[in-house]
Amino acid sequence: MAHFAEIDKNNIVLRVMVIDDQYEADGENWCNNFLGGDWKQTSYNATIRKNYAGIGFIYDETRDAFIPISPFNSWVLNEDTCKWQSPIPYPEVENDADGNPTEYYNWNEDTTSWDLVE
Repeated sequence: MAHFAEIDKNNIVLRVMVIDDQYEADGENWCNNFLGGDWKQTSYNATIRKNYAGIGFIYDETRDAFIPISPFNSWVLNEDTCKWQSPIPYPEVENDADGNPTEYYNWNEDTTSWDLVE
C-alpha cells in the first residue's frame, strides 16, 4: 500500500490516505485528480520525505520533508532527520534486568532541562 498526505495552501498536512499499490507510480497525480487538493507521497517507514506525515505536520518544500509540530519552543530542528531535539540530551539511565529503564525524565520547558519523574 502507498501513503499520501493532503496539504493545504500553507503546506500543513490535512489528512493521510492509503491507496492501492497500482496507483503508487503516479499516486500524487491520481490523488490530486481523484480526490482533489494537493497531495505528496509519504512513507510509513520514513524512507520518503524524512518522516511519515501526520495531521498538522508541515511539508517543507526546500527540505522536501514532512516536519512534525515542535513539542517545545526551545527544541531545535535536526536538519538531517527533520525531527525536533531538546537543546540538551536526554540523561543516560541504567536498565533493569529486563532491559527497562530504571528512571524516567520529563522535559521542563521553564528550566529547559530534564526533570526526574518521581
